[in-house]
Amino acid sequence: MKKSTRILIPTLLLAVAASFLPACNKEAEQQAYDKQETNIAKFVEAQLKADETAKVTYKDGTVRVVLHDTLDREGLLADTLQAGGTVSFYYAGYLLTGASVSGTNLFATNHKKTADAAGWKLSDTTAFHIQTLTLEDRLLPGLQRGLEGVRNQDECYILFSGKYAYGSHAQGTIPARSALVYHIWVESISND
Repeated sequence: MKKSTRILIPTLLLAVAASFLPACNKEAEQQAYDKQETNIAKFVEAQLKADETAKVTYKDGTVRVVLHDTLDREGLLADTLQAGGTVSFYYAGYLLTGASVSGTNLFATNHKKTADAAGWKLSDTTAFHIQTLTLEDRLLPGLQRGLEGVRNQDECYILFSGKYAYGSHAQGTIPARSALVYHIWVESISND
């Protein structure tokens, strides 16, 4: 009887410990996302200090900061990108690992000036062509939410935690659960 008790106790302890692992992982994941939200808030605050005309929009976990926004957005609904609309833009995508971004955490761009500033040397110059897509295209949830509502000639940052990016999956050079920032230069929109 003593022998079976010895086997049963370690087995029971392992079963109890295993039942806590998913909860611990979820808690750690949520803490990481909470930290990302804090970094996003700090990034937004820095943009607002640097540009008094910047406007911030929050939508379902995504933040858009429109830079140099001197136009009144009231009554301009027809001039903003709507669901199903098409947008043409240049972009630079960054990992948000702190409260700012730099060329060292740039992971993708079609903006030649940004690529040059980051020291990227690309032999394929077609990478610098304007991106055109509809909001119905397969986009990251954070990017789709951030693009909805942009206007012609907007320059903005779209920020979101890893929850609205690739989640628990790594994508190329982007680690799993990474917060992302897209610097967007909108060339044109169409809601036709």
